[in-house]
Amino acid sequence: MVTKTLGSAIYGVNASLISIEVNIVKGTHFFMVGLPDSAVKESQHRIESVFKHMNYAMPRQRVIVNLAPADMRKEGAAYDLPIALCILHASQQCHFEHLDQYIVLGELALNGNLRPIKGVLPIAIEARKKNCKGFVLPQENASEAAIVNDLDIIPVQHIEEAIDFFTGKKEIVPVVVDTRAMFADGVNDYPLDFADVQGQEHIKRSLEIAAAGGHNVIMIGPPGAGKTMLAKRIPSILPPFTLEEALETTKIYSVIGKLGRQDGLMAVRPFRAPHHTISDVALVGGGSIPQPGEISLAHNGILFLDELPEFRRTVLEVMRQPLEERKVSISRAKIAVDFPANFMLIASMNPCPCGYYNHPSKECVCDVAAVRRYLNKVSGPLLDRIDLHVEVTPVSFDKMTEKRPTENSAAIRARVIRARDVQQSRFQAHKAIHSNALMPSAMVKKVCVITKTGHNLLKVATERLGLSARAYDRILKVSRTIADLSGAEDIKEEHLAEAIQYRSLDREGWGG
Repeated sequence: MVTKTLGSAIYGVNASLISIEVNIVKGTHFFMVGLPDSAVKESQHRIESVFKHMNYAMPRQRVIVNLAPADMRKEGAAYDLPIALCILHASQQCHFEHLDQYIVLGELALNGNLRPIKGVLPIAIEARKKNCKGFVLPQENASEAAIVNDLDIIPVQHIEEAIDFFTGKKEIVPVVVDTRAMFADGVNDYPLDFADVQGQEHIKRSLEIAAAGGHNVIMIGPPGAGKTMLAKRIPSILPPFTLEEALETTKIYSVIGKLGRQDGLMAVRPFRAPHHTISDVALVGGGSIPQPGEISLAHNGILFLDELPEFRRTVLEVMRQPLEERKVSISRAKIAVDFPANFMLIASMNPCPCGYYNHPSKECVCDVAAVRRYLNKVSGPLLDRIDLHVEVTPVSFDKMTEKRPTENSAAIRARVIRARDVQQSRFQAHKAIHSNALMPSAMVKKVCVITKTGHNLLKVATERLGLSARAYDRILKVSRTIADLSGAEDIKEEHLAEAIQYRSLDREGWGG
């Protein structure tokens, strides 16, 4: 007797439906076909243990399990539950109604309890696209799957509940989540605030510009100047997630199992800060079975690289393409996937090995050659892709201890949102462009029109600083953002002048 149900496999950040078929015929042995990996093949032993625990019999005939399509690799233990249910039905120990209309997934413990699985959100989205009746899954994953409307989410804690549901002995109420209410509750939930930062008004201004236009930033300054503290507060001034952005980012976290079990939908933009010992595969993604890396986990949020020169050069160089294309393309012999990577890069570094070059009160012990070698660990092409270069100086004791209240994140965020609204209106005909930083070169010429005086100012700066064509474009984009923040229709000379000063690392002879 052939029995069928539906499962799913994850490729990249998207899901594909899998047909799980079981046939029991005369003969012996258990066969599983359809490119299963070791974890899938081991399901036989888990299922046998569960059946014995629940007084069901594992058929002593030839059991053939087919996972179709046969040319698509299947991995993980999530197929335990659907295979077990199909075996029970095919061996006529149970009779299930509508089993072939549901997606069924779940990893079995040896006593029949269900363990949570990965990638539930993209699977639920695919199930709705294919007009499946519902999704039977472990209870711990239910709130995540319930983000998807118009799909019955049936949570089960034990295989016995799934058996009773399909035989009609037990009615399980589908989980329903008010996605918009869940999203609204957490969208402003960020614990850090710029009000905690005394002084550093110039740095706050540069970070406001970066947030308003989605620009990349590098902060350079001595230890203890506040670079990390400032970077950690940038998410508090970014515009809130849109529901579409939240779903995009949540899918990525769902695929690799980093979504909290009680969380259905991410409401706060991600802030990722990998250690400098990270490998290039861990940063951009990959592996024999491609998985998203840190830059994809930072999608629609921030990737913070502290102590940038300490990262291996090969790790930094693999970021060059994602910074331009806003995605990562991973190709293997049998698979090619794209991972989204639209993130703001925030980097920080010391000016020299000892950290005190150009310090107002502490003496640097590094010679000129050591300073140059240290700065040259970060390549010119990578620096070209960073829009704002900001020098951070230490805060004086008097400034640090003064009681005068400083501007909070909410006030800065309000200005950032107004500037983003201007950009949304400007780019409404271009679906893939949401901020000034995403403009291609052809669009920069149309949007970032400057006066003759501004043209001359930019010409002098380009010649003196030796700017590349990419750096020229990025100055125009930053000046457009500064104009948006000030509410100006056109880019003025003062906007260009401010944007030019944020190219400090392009100066010839910087660092000695």
